[in-house]
Amino acid sequence: MLDTHARRFVDPLIAAVARGLQRLGLSANLVTVLAMLLGVGAAGLVAADFVWIGIGLLWLSGLLDASDGTLARMTRSTPIGAIMDITFDRIVEVSMVVALAWRFPEARLALVVLAGTIAIAMSLFLSIAAALRNATVKSFHYAPGLGERTEAFICLTLMAADHPRLALWTWVFEGVMIFTMMQRLRYAMRVLAEER
Repeated sequence: MLDTHARRFVDPLIAAVARGLQRLGLSANLVTVLAMLLGVGAAGLVAADFVWIGIGLLWLSGLLDASDGTLARMTRSTPIGAIMDITFDRIVEVSMVVALAWRFPEARLALVVLAGTIAIAMSLFLSIAAALRNATVKSFHYAPGLGERTEAFICLTLMAADHPRLALWTWVFEGVMIFTMMQRLRYAMRVLAEER
């Protein structure tokens, strides 16, 4: 939701970061890789009980992840870049889930269910992207919903920072994901009906 509706408020920052990365001579694909490495590093820090440094690194990873698409449009976007972006986003999310499961075994059931929910949600997201015609600046049709990348980072932050309520925040994240899947499925059904 925030990625879709509040993006215009952070676009100036994202564009400035993309221009800075371009001046440094970095390609969009390299920035995608760096964002993923920072995100996995953030998970490692959370697992090692450096929670706030890990959370800061996670959000820096998210800023680079948001900037890589802008950089790609400024230079040259590639299909492999879109593939890497989607895949690496899930690597970061699952890395954080694994880090939390490592640190807090009492919440593992909720975290395993969350990992499965992420996999199912991404399957639905990609299926919709494949089924619907793309008319956006993105590399594929983007179906909006309540739980997008920023909401995932907010939930992961709450899960890591408020570990006494880790299971609760994990179930909240799962609820957001399930609601988003229903939104996206309904959206796809409506668009496909209109195309007929």
